[in-house]
Amino acid sequence: MPFTGSICRRSILAGAAAALCAPRIGAESPVVLRLSTPATATDQRSRALAEIFAPMVAPFAQLEIHHNATLFRQGSEIEAIARGNLEMALPSAQDIAAFVPAFSVLTAGYLYRDAVHQRAVFASDLMDPLRERLAAAFGVRLIAVFYLGRRHLNLRTTAPVQVPADLAGVRLRMPAAAAWQFLGAALGALPVPLAFGEIYTALQTGAIDGQDNPLPTIRDSRFDEVTRQIVLTGHLVDMTYLAVSERVWQGLGPPERAALAVAAEAAADHARIAQLRLEDELADTFRAGGLAVYAPDVAAFRARVEAAYATAPFAGDWPPGMAERLRALGAEG
Repeated sequence: MPFTGSICRRSILAGAAAALCAPRIGAESPVVLRLSTPATATDQRSRALAEIFAPMVAPFAQLEIHHNATLFRQGSEIEAIARGNLEMALPSAQDIAAFVPAFSVLTAGYLYRDAVHQRAVFASDLMDPLRERLAAAFGVRLIAVFYLGRRHLNLRTTAPVQVPADLAGVRLRMPAAAAWQFLGAALGALPVPLAFGEIYTALQTGAIDGQDNPLPTIRDSRFDEVTRQIVLTGHLVDMTYLAVSERVWQGLGPPERAALAVAAEAAADHARIAQLRLEDELADTFRAGGLAVYAPDVAAFRARVEAAYATAPFAGDWPPGMAERLRALGAEG
């Protein structure tokens, strides 16, 4: 499945160029940073941004977080920043891949080993060409990576799932971006595009059979109330980036840029620790609440998913050898 956006790239590029040519931000007044996210206010990323990031940048910037995709719908934030209509967002690599296809290498199932590996990849010089391409072409600068957790299958059905074949015909909600839809199919399910805010009702009514998310997200959004099992596939060590408008970034002085970067990393560290702690606790919490929580044949899922990505048409957009280099990063340690 090729990665194609639903918007006109030419118009986005023109909007990004216009935004970057806008006047520099004056130091005499705080910069207003509107951040659009589909996450809830109680999501660990939201809390870290409000409790850690916002106070650290308060001397020169005012953060306004718009939760639950109330400002811009999920997946449209890159376009909004490129057009100069938004200052910050928490996009996924899947969202970004619709604009910079090479980012699809970071969307591959079973690519990351854990949170440490994920952070090492973001800090690696392997990321530099991708980051700069996104900033130059669309005016979007990535300044931190937020660990979201290991994504697992969360189903309203009761039939056990041990191997990918057990997902045949299962309507699995995935975000609308092509990279997400590909992952759903690679797992063996029937992917259904659906906005995050619509998942609970769709599970409740049976419009979908399941969804995939990390355990903290399942709890935070109360998906456990309308599902019966969690299959611990761990098919994606999920993340979102903290993105800022390149116009805003260039409009700040060097001290403010440094402070913004430090604040972003501090918030990401805080959220990462909180997410890891919750992941350790929540499997038992869900079991105590009556859900079946178990590990399937992960090796079978890994083999199917890796084979799907190895032969995917969009793998031709990946920098040569990058997937292998990313998987190997830090493995010797």
